[in-house]
Amino acid sequence: MSIITNINKLFDHRIRLGIMSILMVNEYADFNMLKELLGATDGNLASHTKALEKADYILVEKQFIGRKPNTRYSVTKLGKAEFKKHIEALEKLINKTE
Repeated sequence: MSIITNINKLFDHRIRLGIMSILMVNEYADFNMLKELLGATDGNLASHTKALEKADYILVEKQFIGRKPNTRYSVTKLGKAEFKKHIEALEKLINKTE
């Protein structure tokens, strides 16, 4: 078994890694919160959240607060499990190279 077997290609990009990291420690985060914390543009963040949603790693909820649209994200059970496997694989890789 390769040392990088459980490293998930979907988490390779820093924005997707950041989105998952934020959602793992928060019940949910809205678009503006993610944008601010990650320093991402609207289009960049939208494309990365769409990739994670397509893989069923995050859940997207659209609603209105007053008259303003609000999009919020939460991590799914599958997303949590896959992200934990990814982090564990990275830790094994780091510890193996020390």
